[in-house]
Amino acid sequence: MRIVGIAGSLRSGSFNAALLRAALEECPASATLELESIRGIPLYDGDVEAVGLPETVRRFRERIAAADALLIVTPEYNYSMAGVLKNAIDWASRPPDQPFSGKPVAIAGASMGGFGTARAQYHLRQTCVFLDMIPLNKPEVFISAAHQKVDAQGRLSDEHSRVAVRALLEALVAWTRRLRPS
Repeated sequence: MRIVGIAGSLRSGSFNAALLRAALEECPASATLELESIRGIPLYDGDVEAVGLPETVRRFRERIAAADALLIVTPEYNYSMAGVLKNAIDWASRPPDQPFSGKPVAIAGASMGGFGTARAQYHLRQTCVFLDMIPLNKPEVFISAAHQKVDAQGRLSDEHSRVAVRALLEALVAWTRRLRPS
């Protein structure tokens, strides 16, 4: 099973990028996790779209379309998902052949705050539902106080968080098999 992982942050020291790297290490043997960057996706502009999709957007859409499932990790900015993540989703979801429809998706996030991106995940979940993705409901992974759980090398070092990430991926694999038995 092919899972594509997307971090909703561009910062090199991002806690969410650390979470996604931990997911690579915790991925069940029955699946592969490939990381897809949203770096380089321009701000959405209908005039640019009318001329043709930028190469970064075209590649992003192709990777999503080819995946069996998605793992999206999001920071929380101003009680919502990061603008760069929303922008990437907006570009990828342009008709007529948006690649999200019917796609199983798991959501997670890490932040310094006490709610561990719960509000951002809620907004992301609303977007996923509108785009006809099929979000995994549980387990939920909200990593709070991430600055205490990611070490100086950018590795998610908190064992409890790593167990939660593994459980999320195992549930995503089972969810995807349930939705797509073939």
